[in-house]
This record gives sequence, structure tokens and C-alpha cells, in this order.
Amino acid sequence: MADTAAEILAALGPLEGRAILDVGCGQGRLSAALARRGARMTAVDPDGAAVFAARQAGPDLRVEQSGAEALPFADASFDGVVMLNSLHHVPSESLAAALSEIARVAAPDAPIVIVEPLAEGTFFEAMRPLEDETAIRAAAQAALDHACADGEPLILASIEEFERVEPFRDVEQFIERLVAVDPARRSALPAARGEVERLFATLSEPTALGATLRQPLRMHRLRRR
Repeated sequence: MADTAAEILAALGPLEGRAILDVGCGQGRLSAALARRGARMTAVDPDGAAVFAARQAGPDLRVEQSGAEALPFADASFDGVVMLNSLHHVPSESLAAALSEIARVAAPDAPIVIVEPLAEGTFFEAMRPLEDETAIRAAAQAALDHACADGEPLILASIEEFERVEPFRDVEQFIERLVAVDPARRSALPAARGEVERLFATLSEPTALGATLRQPLRMHRLRRR
């Protein structure tokens, strides 16, 4: 997460005293990191367990249970909005609404930073037996393209790509990471475990403390129209 957070920090700019919204915050790690840099953080996630965990991540975080497609905030409420690896978890039929909502709650000229994983890399390949996200990751990219078309709610400033290199102690930690992101994956785990273990052993890069997997990411830097 450290390298990803650095890219997001650079895209958001100085944070001291600014109201920032983290959409699809998961367990709140990014929100807590931005709060430590001085941001006044609000975060949302549709999953109740994630909301509970995020509230424990930092005493200064405001965390609400909400989907991205119906944000419970007034227009132009935030000085910046970030969405890290969560747009593709929005139901495909709600992607356009989610991006419209993000534009609505952002102040004029506020940076909107959306980071999404691409359907490639050793992390992606090792997780595919548990859940193949090829189609939903492509749908998220297509929704971003559409949201930046003429007359749509967002204006594209730039697109940047970088790579997250994520360390794991062993395959069990990797599997727990996948299930923590989406607990529904646990039901598919018995059938997929053997192939996940094989791919982890084949694709990961050994280190002194375990192994690493690589996930290419694409960052859209946007603002509201």
C-alpha cells in the first residue's frame, strides 16, 4: 500500500485541513494514512464489517455505510475524492451512477483520484482461480471512459500507470488478503485453493521474508465538469 499511497498523495496535493472523501474505503488503511497527513477524512463502504474496521483505524475518521451510487452528502461537500481499487466492486449497472455521485459531491476543481487494478500481473493471475475479475475490471475502465465523454460528469486530467509490489509471508496470507477484500470469496475457496497455491508458488518472487506479487494499477486524475 505504501507505494500506492504515495501516488495518491501526489495526485491529491497538500492535505492539511482539506475535506477528503474515500469511497469504498475497506478497512480504512488509506483513510487513516491521509488523516495522518492532515486531511479531514470521511469514508464510506457498503459492507458493515468493513465500516466497523475502518472506524477502528483512526479516531478522527468519519465512516458511513453507503454504496458509491448513493452518497449521503450534499453537493460540492469535499475538497477531494479518492477511490482505491473499489470501482470494480460496484455493481456494473450502478457504475455510471457511482461516477456521477462522485462528481456531484466534489467541489469545483477538487481533485478526483480513481485507482483501479488492471486485469494483468502476477497478483491478478494468482487470484483468478478464486475469482476472475477480467470482465468487471474492464467494465470499470469502460465506465470511466464514458464518464469523461462530452456532456458527462467528469473531465479527465491525466491517466498514469504504476505497479504495486505486495509482500506476503506465504500463500495463506495471500488467500486471507483476497478473502478480506470480499468475504463472499470464502465459499469458492475449497475448490480453488489448490490452483491458487500452485500459481502463487509459480508466479511469486521469493524474498528473505516470503514472496511478492505484482499488480499493475491505472490512476485516473479527474475533476467534475
